[in-house]
Amino acid sequence: MAKRKEDDPPAGSPAWMATFSDLMNLLLCFFVLLFSMSTIEESKWAAMVASMNNTFSVFSGGATSIGDGILISNGVSQLNELDDYFNSTGKLSDADSAKDKLEEYQNSGDVQKLQEALEAEQLASNEELAELVQEAVNEGKLADQIDVSFTAQFVQLTMKGALLFDSGSAELKPEAEDVLDKVGVILERYSEGTIEIEGHTDNVPISGARYASNEELSSARALSVFYYLSEHTYLDVTNLKHAGMGERIPIADNSTAEGRSKNRRVEIKIYNPS
Repeated sequence: MAKRKEDDPPAGSPAWMATFSDLMNLLLCFFVLLFSMSTIEESKWAAMVASMNNTFSVFSGGATSIGDGILISNGVSQLNELDDYFNSTGKLSDADSAKDKLEEYQNSGDVQKLQEALEAEQLASNEELAELVQEAVNEGKLADQIDVSFTAQFVQLTMKGALLFDSGSAELKPEAEDVLDKVGVILERYSEGTIEIEGHTDNVPISGARYASNEELSSARALSVFYYLSEHTYLDVTNLKHAGMGERIPIADNSTAEGRSKNRRVEIKIYNPS
């Protein structure tokens, strides 16, 4: 057996490494012990977390990915939404804040405040949905043809009657079909509950036409849009409703040509599932 030379290094780790490792373990145990004996005030901890979120854009709720897959499911709109995701990361949305208040009032049993919190939550939720719908409308180059608005109950798409129908007619124009195809894609993407299609007219009486009144004309126009969407989209027809409102709900002054033009319209309402 060969004899080890005097200048050969000893086998194994250096002696200092074992001592250093023991020191690190002792320090770790020391700080764990200090932490276990410490107390944390909830208010100070919440303030610190909020400060960290706003400063460093830390993901809230332990999220590990942007949007949890929504970027892929939303198709071509995903790139346009990246800025929104990065800018809003770690900050509570209005909908999140409203949900927190709703849970608080549910626990307290205050009916009036509970109703107000529920309405605030629905309003915040519909505001976020309206922003997504508006973005889709802009992508489809329909901003000049469709107005998007919202309430606590629904998000509404308003289309001018002249865009869809000839005067006194409920038959869709050929160019209207392209618009409704794009609207159908938006509804498939963002509607989760009831969709209501409403037809509206001005107050000028119908004479010598196929329809006896504005009430019948508005109903027929709403039905035409209903039939088109039910036949050319994958929307659940059990969630589709249609109604003719006639001249009963004007949004402009019927004494002017411009006002009457605005009143001749079709509204599609996406109701909040809650």
